[in-house]
Amino acid sequence: MMLTASRTVEVLRAAGEASRLRILALLAADELSVLELCRILDQSQPRVSRHLKLLADAGLVERFPDGAWVFYRLAGASPERTLADQALGALDAADATLANDAQRLAAVRGERAAAAAAYFARNAERWNQMSSLHVAEADVERAILAAAGPGPFKTFVDLGAGAGRMLLLLGQRADRAVGLDLSQQMLNIARAEADKAGLTHCELRHGDIFDTRLADGCADLVTVHQVLHYLTDPAAAVAEAARLTAPGGRLIIADFAPHHLEFLREAHQHRRLGFTDEEVAGWLAAAGLKARAPVGLAPAEAGGLTVKIWTGTRATRTAA
Repeated sequence: MMLTASRTVEVLRAAGEASRLRILALLAADELSVLELCRILDQSQPRVSRHLKLLADAGLVERFPDGAWVFYRLAGASPERTLADQALGALDAADATLANDAQRLAAVRGERAAAAAAYFARNAERWNQMSSLHVAEADVERAILAAAGPGPFKTFVDLGAGAGRMLLLLGQRADRAVGLDLSQQMLNIARAEADKAGLTHCELRHGDIFDTRLADGCADLVTVHQVLHYLTDPAAAVAEAARLTAPGGRLIIADFAPHHLEFLREAHQHRRLGFTDEEVAGWLAAAGLKARAPVGLAPAEAGGLTVKIWTGTRATRTAA
């Protein structure tokens, strides 16, 4: 689809202002909240919000509320996004203002990472107990086992392995199992648990869910269990997980449905307060996977968290 001349002018006018161009450059690097953009740009919230509204109206950025927070990201594939990419591609990376913005963005990311690392270090030993506070873990595990199928699996990859719960659950069904996590404390616990269970074929690696450095289509089963709500860019994590999913393989995501428990941001470093079925299905489709009907597991007590199981499958290759 092409843009009309008047629409092109509208989009260029929205992008053609210094602060708004800076915002586009920042959102090209990360998904950010309004308050984070205010800090980086050193501008007031009303001013930043006005810039964001103009960019959103022009189809250059997407706005999505999450509880009491609002996040922004660059728009998906569209003629407007193409114009934005072309403008950003023409920028000089050595520009002093953009370089300063990049430094402030790095500081924001560093604060996020430090807060998450401190949280995981404090809670590593009791992680399994904390994760079972919401829905009975046995119910979640049964749903994941059903979604995975009986196997056997040639290679199973668990992203954000944490204390190794998914490896213990599914590792026996796989010839080879790999768990990745950024927390050394978590990896140490997972290694100990795998050793106790006799899972000698399980490999625990320090790794980034956004850049696993594993081969395309290397796994016929990939899991992402209670990880996405901590991430700044869950869509990118799903895309990376899907990249690892082999033809005929499955990607299983377990996380929370949308909720309003704001205290989880401060107390437990949750960045997102759950995900809608439409949002996850869109990520799976964009990554070339076919979404199955999601499974919802309601909490035992009113006001708790509903766990959702989303499954995406990659079509089996057909002979040429």
